[in-house]
This record gives sequence, C-alpha cells and structure tokens, in this order.
Amino acid sequence: MGFKVGQKVVYPNHGIGIIEEICTREVCDGESSVFYHMRILSTNSRVMVPVNNVEEVGLRPPISSKECARLLKALADDFVEPASDWKDRYKTFLEKMQTGDIFEVAEVLKTLAYLNQIKPLSFREKRLFEKARYLIVSEIALVSRKPAEQIDPKVENALRSACQKHFARNGKARAAAASTK
Repeated sequence: MGFKVGQKVVYPNHGIGIIEEICTREVCDGESSVFYHMRILSTNSRVMVPVNNVEEVGLRPPISSKECARLLKALADDFVEPASDWKDRYKTFLEKMQTGDIFEVAEVLKTLAYLNQIKPLSFREKRLFEKARYLIVSEIALVSRKPAEQIDPKVENALRSACQKHFARNGKARAAAASTK
C-alpha cells in the first residue's frame, strides 16, 4: 500500500496525519531505507515511518463513508462484559488501541462509556476513554467533512444506545440467574 505526499493517513493511537515527504535515509552500515515523513495533526508532531513497515506499524488510509455508517452502528451495538480486574482490562484496551483498527477502538470506547456509568473511571481509563473518543470523532469528521462538534452528538447517541442494550441484556441475565436459585 503506497501513500502519496499530501495524503491523509491514520497513525495508530495518534490519529490523523498527513504525509509531508517521502525520502530515503541511511539507516545503518550504509544501507538506506525509504520513509514517510508525516505530521500528526492533533499534536503537530513529526513521525517517520519506514515504507517497508507500514503494515506492521498499522499506518492506514482513513475509513470510507460507508465504513463511517458501519462504525456508528458498531458503536451502538452491545458488547462483551469487560474483565472485572482493571489491570487486565487496561492491558486489553491498550492492545486494541494499538492495532490501529478503528472498530477495535470503538469497542474500547463503548466499554469504557459503560464502565463510566457504573462508577468513575480511573485516571488511566479516563485518559484512554478521551483518546478513543478523539480518534473516532476525528476520523468520522474527516471522512464526512463535518466539524467534530457535529459528530460528537452522533457518537454520544450511539454510546448511549450500546450502554442501554448492555444494561438490558445484563439485567435479563441476572434475573434469569436469580430465578434458577
């Protein structure tokens, strides 16, 4: 998968970036490699990604308009009950965030939204929640060419729906378990 100068891309766990330059650099022992020089839009930081490692790094183009609709639908769907131990949960969340797959990020976001309704999130989980929300809102906003302020309520509604479905399913499961005792 090749990118061009000026193309917007998604860098896992950091968000939207723009390819500013493609250049060759000497890396070691006289060997040279081709790199994408990109700027992360949210932080204005520069990142170099070896062209040979694009897939390994998870650098990808933004999702399509069709995938935006699918993403909002996925955000509104029920989800698997999260681990009760916060350390296990946090490790799983980090792994999902680092894949670069926006649908994995959506799973993290809706699970954290649910947990936040039960009790306040820990500092780390709150930061992860904010990052996941930013990644999803900014990518949908880019693809749909709308400001984030117009996308945020759609994401919020989808999260509310997912939490309602999860509470309803868990309530039925708990009631069924209680009735068999």
